[in-house]
Amino acid sequence: MPFLVLLSFKKKYKQSIPARFFLYKNPPLKEGDIHFHVCSLGEANSIKVLVDEFKQYKLAFSAITQTGFRVIKNYSINSRFLPFEIYLPFWLKHQKVLIVFEAELWYMLFATYFKRGTKTFLINARISDNSYPKYLRFKWFYKRVFANVSKVYAQSKIDKERLISLGAKDVEVIGNIKFCNIAKPNRALKKQRDFIIVAASTHEGEEELIIDAYLNLIKQKDAQLIVVPRHPERFDMVSKLLEEISKKNNLTYSRYSIDSSLKSDLVLVDKMGELINFYAICDIAIIGGTFEPIGGHNVLEAAQFGVKIISGKEYFNQKAIYKSVDGINIVKKSELSKALLNYYSLSSSKINTNIPINKLIKDIKETLERESI
Repeated sequence: MPFLVLLSFKKKYKQSIPARFFLYKNPPLKEGDIHFHVCSLGEANSIKVLVDEFKQYKLAFSAITQTGFRVIKNYSINSRFLPFEIYLPFWLKHQKVLIVFEAELWYMLFATYFKRGTKTFLINARISDNSYPKYLRFKWFYKRVFANVSKVYAQSKIDKERLISLGAKDVEVIGNIKFCNIAKPNRALKKQRDFIIVAASTHEGEEELIIDAYLNLIKQKDAQLIVVPRHPERFDMVSKLLEEISKKNNLTYSRYSIDSSLKSDLVLVDKMGELINFYAICDIAIIGGTFEPIGGHNVLEAAQFGVKIISGKEYFNQKAIYKSVDGINIVKKSELSKALLNYYSLSSSKINTNIPINKLIKDIKETLERESI
């Protein structure tokens, strides 16, 4: 408890910990038809295609992170942080269907609903290469989780095999639902420089690597670097780094929240939900979370614009998505600078896949009809 209290003072957990562990301003969800549960921002955005399809029903939403909660509360006022598991048996109210996204395998969430007669679905399910051995060590536990899951919709055949080995029973492969709801620009930005590089969803240690490559490039070509950190709690830290680099190298620097003119050499995007707008005007997107062992991020948002994409090799959580995009330039950390210098020879990206989400929608609707009888 003291540890949780201390964490609650951190900006990242300021809302979520009081809500999840102390139920502060976090009353139970209202009874309804479908409860959607997601983890964070990406998953919350991805379910929009389903939210739109079932908007005539009584919907409830829950998330784990503050970024995910900001999205779901726009879908409905019946949105909450998912409480810690010990609270769920008395916190959850009756729903006809539970839809959980990807790897949110909370035992009490599934067990409580399943024992009350709710149909429980795990959608977009995946288990990465790195995670699979860890899951296997707790196979006894996951068998108990999957005993309470009515049906699983997996991203790929290998995901299906892994899920079955962990105890999942009714598993169907339909692909990655994220393909069905690729984010679109919410406003048009005017390109101020001829050549723009976006460092997208970066993590600790990656900004320095990308900046070094950028400094080598501008010896030969005029270019602008726009840095978009993955987590908002790192904005100030990255700002300090960019400010120091700009002074040492006689470059201009600005924070987007203060100066949105986009005329500086280095720009820090310190506002959430803006990355998609910068993908639309960039020439090269360098994907963060792939040069450190993070697992990568969704490349579809950049690929829809046909930009040149550079990725590191640590994209183990996004393999299915990477297979759906042609022309991703995958390089080692030591090769990033060389790849950027040879920007003219890089391949352009192109999405090559469509996902049949209609089968999932049909199954959910049939379940709702049966439960209404």
